[in-house]
Amino acid sequence: MSVPIISFTDGEAALDWMDLCAAIEEGHTRPKPKISDSLLHRGKDTLLSRAAWIDGMGIAVKSATVFPNNSSRGQPTIGGSVSLFDDTTGALEAILDFHLVTKWKTAGDSVYAATKLARPDSRKILIVGAGTVGRNLLQAYGAAFPSAQFTLWNRTRANAEALAAEHPGVRVSDDLEAAIGDADIITSATMSTEPFLRGSWLKPGQHVDLIGAYQPGMREADDDALRRARIFVDSFDTTLDHIGEMKIPLDTGTITREDVLADFYEPQTFTRLSENEITVFKNGGGAHLDLITSRYILDAWKGAV
Repeated sequence: MSVPIISFTDGEAALDWMDLCAAIEEGHTRPKPKISDSLLHRGKDTLLSRAAWIDGMGIAVKSATVFPNNSSRGQPTIGGSVSLFDDTTGALEAILDFHLVTKWKTAGDSVYAATKLARPDSRKILIVGAGTVGRNLLQAYGAAFPSAQFTLWNRTRANAEALAAEHPGVRVSDDLEAAIGDADIITSATMSTEPFLRGSWLKPGQHVDLIGAYQPGMREADDDALRRARIFVDSFDTTLDHIGEMKIPLDTGTITREDVLADFYEPQTFTRLSENEITVFKNGGGAHLDLITSRYILDAWKGAV
């Protein structure tokens, strides 16, 4: 029997954001994963491989190539695939499109957290960053909060306007401080290395979803934002010592390990306690979430064919 190769278009046709949230929740009732990351370099070119093994669910190996010079060749700078292996036999079960898994894993991670931490009556959502992830967040948050009104802010307004033009009713703001003050949920997906989301701009009852930082030197929210909030992460193991959003304030003593209250493996604690508190979630997007998402995609694809 041939191994299925699931393309972006074929895979996405069978998917639903709320079903993915349920799969993420179920995946975190299983044993904690074994995880391994590796990087290979050749000049500016990079191969990143991430592997995760969850007992009872299987193994996923996600490989990504980053070739910056491809832009001058008229080719994509990022390529890759995800290989999914059977937990019992180790047999290759499927090869999935890299961009499909990344899209649904990244936005699904954040939306699942928001269903636990944001106020259920949240109606105003601010998306900071108008790139590919911002576009995906419009879809995902729109499914979780179908009555919400969306606002976009981006350093380059033209990019926000282009994205808003694809989604009637989405607004564009030039004033980040005012946009944050007007929002119930702030979700940020930028490549910033310096914190620009200021805690002094936040108001009681908001939920802040931080996606962009993925390296030790990257941050989006300042110290004051963390001090004012109850803090949550998707995984202690893949965020606290690895991503600047958590690592830098922990190293400087701005926050302590005890201030990071829960991850997805602690569902009883991973919750909002009052309407007035500010919650901050750091989306780290570890390899185990690639595995959970890939398993969900394969199962959904099988159910649709």
